[in-house]
Amino acid sequence: MKTNDTPILDLMKDIGEGKIQLPDFQRGWVWDDTRIRKLIASITQNFPVGAAMFLEYGNENVRFKYRMIEGAPQTDTTPEELVLDGQQRLTSIYSALCSQKPVKTKTDKGDEIFRYYYINIEKAIDPSADREDAIISLPKTKQITSDFGRKVDLDVTTAEKEYENKLFPLNIILDDEKSYDWEQAYLSYHNNSHEVSNEYRTFRGKIIIPVTHYKIPVISLGKDTPKEAVCQVFENVNQGGVSLTVFELVTAVFAMDDFELRPDWENRKYGRLNGDILSVVTATDFLTACTLLSAYKKGGTVSCKKRDVLNLKLDDYKKYADDLTQGFVEAETLLMEESIFNKRDLPYTTQLIPLAVLCTLLLPNNNIKSANVKSKIKQWYWCGVFGELYGSANDTRYVNDVVGVMKWLDGGDIPKTIVDSYFNPMRLLMLQSRRSAAYKGIMALIMKNNSRDFVSGQAMSLALYKASGIDIHHIFPRSYCQKQGYDSLKWDSIINKTPISYSTNRELGGSAPSVYLARIDKKKVEHGDLREFLSSHWIDMDDCLSDDFEKFILHRAEKILDAIGNATGKPISGRDSEEVKNTFGDAI
Repeated sequence: MKTNDTPILDLMKDIGEGKIQLPDFQRGWVWDDTRIRKLIASITQNFPVGAAMFLEYGNENVRFKYRMIEGAPQTDTTPEELVLDGQQRLTSIYSALCSQKPVKTKTDKGDEIFRYYYINIEKAIDPSADREDAIISLPKTKQITSDFGRKVDLDVTTAEKEYENKLFPLNIILDDEKSYDWEQAYLSYHNNSHEVSNEYRTFRGKIIIPVTHYKIPVISLGKDTPKEAVCQVFENVNQGGVSLTVFELVTAVFAMDDFELRPDWENRKYGRLNGDILSVVTATDFLTACTLLSAYKKGGTVSCKKRDVLNLKLDDYKKYADDLTQGFVEAETLLMEESIFNKRDLPYTTQLIPLAVLCTLLLPNNNIKSANVKSKIKQWYWCGVFGELYGSANDTRYVNDVVGVMKWLDGGDIPKTIVDSYFNPMRLLMLQSRRSAAYKGIMALIMKNNSRDFVSGQAMSLALYKASGIDIHHIFPRSYCQKQGYDSLKWDSIINKTPISYSTNRELGGSAPSVYLARIDKKKVEHGDLREFLSSHWIDMDDCLSDDFEKFILHRAEKILDAIGNATGKPISGRDSEEVKNTFGDAI
């Protein structure tokens, strides 16, 4: 890494000649008119505008497609450096101070506009004036009008009108020859008057000369800088701009081999991966899964850390992307079999990555359709959910799980996630919102238990889920529990909640369970059927008819823990601990 202060003249010359260009992953120029004027004002006052960061071009390991900075003339020149940080500032400077075309920018509200920039000579040398007020932004017509265009308030459509209004065009300030010619014509227009000559001499000394001698700090990264370092540097220095993701960087690398990754991904995203659950899969998720899949297929050390994804070969992507796409589709199908129907109720988005890779690896011979194989995959999945193991730092777990599960299916040891999975019975009381993976998991298990709506008796299928507004509601209603003074740790926990339709929840209202069940029993549902419907939610009807909240909590907690144990293949330990007995009144 090298650092040096570089004259603005040298930077603009290199941009114009194509020696400094942008890596293709850099997004379009976005600075607005106000920000450009502030930048120009800072430069004319010799204020610092921040450092730029360049990457020396030419490393075979970091071969980015490149493009010219906006406003610079097109050239076939191969760049010597690529801009990693400073695109907005350098583009603004070049467009406003070098280009003879109007600057394409936008208003504060985001509307596209084209502007020429001038500096008012009198205001620029007035020590009491605000420098920003001296920077004038004019439409491409070079006129400012009012009264719906009928009145011209300022007109600089000719050089003579520039001289008349004492407005110096900033797009010639870095060109000595053009600046000198303008000066001579300006002084001649004013008959070389002593006052104007002195005024301009002051302007040249305070504005033009300092601008032409202005320097910008430049940090240059060497050719041997690895891709992951480039990505990390960009993320660190570009917090306020358009962030560079792993996907953006891989896209730029693939583009050097004339492969357009973005449209390829978008075709998958809005094609085969358009299901509600799969809508959470990001481009970087897909690349991570592809890296994991290709590494596993090659044998040897398997890894899918950021550096591995950045080093994904185009040939490997082409080889595995289609199969992986089908793997994600199979993963969604498997989740829907487990009554996870949409992204809102998906316990972990991150666990989709190893699940999709496992499904892909098991596609040949339809192994993923085999009951024995699928049963083990589901057991591993629920261990991840109820062990709450996919919350953070997942790339190592992805590898352990894919390698471990595949060995397990081949007769090897139980994978790490199943071994590590543990569910504390007291955790049930902490599950009070959808933020928890285990909360969502329990809801899915209830629906998977062939649970039926209290009133309609319909099974909690995907069709009913979508058509009837199925959501999670209290069994002992909130308002009733609050009136009775029950412990919110119990009544607002997952133990007292279940998925029911919007219309059924209205039947419940805020009444005691005995009251709303009697109402449903009398008007809508046979007594025996209602008992069966409640049982499908692991609700003891007798507890509800007697409004025995504590017994209800104890009995339902038992059923939920049984279901978690069945799903994970691991009995829940600690169900008879002293803490459990003191809290629930008995072992669960």
